Amino acid sequence: MREDRSAAGRSGGLAEATSVARPIGSARERSRLDPDARWLAAVMHSAFFLLLLASAVRFLQHHRGEPRAPWVIALSGALAVVYGAGLVLGITGEPDVGRPTRAHLLWLGAATALWTVLVLLAPSFAWCAVPLFVTGLRTLPTWPALALVTGVTVLVVVSQNRLAVGFDPTLTMVPVAVAAVSAGAITHMRRQAVRLRESERLAGVLGERQRLSMEIHDALAQGLSSQAMLLQAADRTWPADPGAAHEYVRTAAEIGGQNLAEARRLVQDLAPSDLAGATLPEALAAVAARQPQPPTEFAVDGTPRVLPERVQSTLVRIAQGALANVAEHADAGRAALTLTYLDDQVLLDVADDGAGFPASAEPDGGRHPGHRPGRGHGLAAMRARTAQLGGTLTVESAPGQGTVISVAIPVEPRP
Repeated sequence: MREDRSAAGRSGGLAEATSVARPIGSARERSRLDPDARWLAAVMHSAFFLLLLASAVRFLQHHRGEPRAPWVIALSGALAVVYGAGLVLGITGEPDVGRPTRAHLLWLGAATALWTVLVLLAPSFAWCAVPLFVTGLRTLPTWPALALVTGVTVLVVVSQNRLAVGFDPTLTMVPVAVAAVSAGAITHMRRQAVRLRESERLAGVLGERQRLSMEIHDALAQGLSSQAMLLQAADRTWPADPGAAHEYVRTAAEIGGQNLAEARRLVQDLAPSDLAGATLPEALAAVAARQPQPPTEFAVDGTPRVLPERVQSTLVRIAQGALANVAEHADAGRAALTLTYLDDQVLLDVADDGAGFPASAEPDGGRHPGHRPGRGHGLAAMRARTAQLGGTLTVESAPGQGTVISVAIPVEPRP
């Protein structure tokens, strides 16, 4: 079907002459959206409460009835409440901002202080330190976090050796090794996450920059080129025919107003102004009508139907950019813009009878062969827009035989 409706066939007599790509939410939002982060947090918090319960049970098994027992149980309950309050308030993980808030510091300080007193009263609570200093590593900046881990580790080593008869190298080295591995792994992961977020932010900035540059090229270049041609024509005809020159100037002013409206819509990230209150064929007809040189015909093939807004905006932007290229580079006498509705795709062809170029002359960047540095994006922008919608763009051209740019974008098949 695509061959039956080729660009050359749809472009009528003109075809005979043209035989021819928004950084990053808060830490809490990232954790909410990341299933791995949720899983890690659930395991860590569950481990803390399990270790706290196990330590309390062990203490009661060996020290029930001792004067310190009520204090140990009360402090265990208080630590559980403080830790649980941090979970409810959402301050047990990475801060949303670069540095921990006062709430983070108060919560972590209270939990650490309660745990320290517990360990001094009952060394069996020492192993609650593992999820506690993991939380500290995720909450504090690197150096304060490492200082906290060092202090907690020293306290664990001292408390465990109190339980042993004499010096026990295992109880000394194991806590140090666990702390070192945990601190190294978590610090590495945090730095990797920072680098990843920075890469994502940079990619977002570059992507937005590319989008804006394409929008400016496709939306404004056609109007500016038309204005320049009209004003040049007015300058040439003013001495002989002031009335015609005045008409050229009036038309250029209208196009300037249209460009101003388009620029405002770009700032607001809206659809092309030609689509405001208009159908896609009407918008493309307006784009063709604003092309003073070369004169551009517009035609519709097939039965028009409503298309997604993004598809309509893309087709209008491509038409604007393609006609701007024709006006600036093609040296054409005529151009044609054809919109074709098929069952499962929509096609847009932009044809001209200009100078054309051999297929091998198209630069890698996809710009028109007449492109000059700093003058826009041309075919590269059109290809990027088309690819974003899963479509294809083809160029058919030959020296002296004009050019046809054909865009095919898939859409929902007709019912």
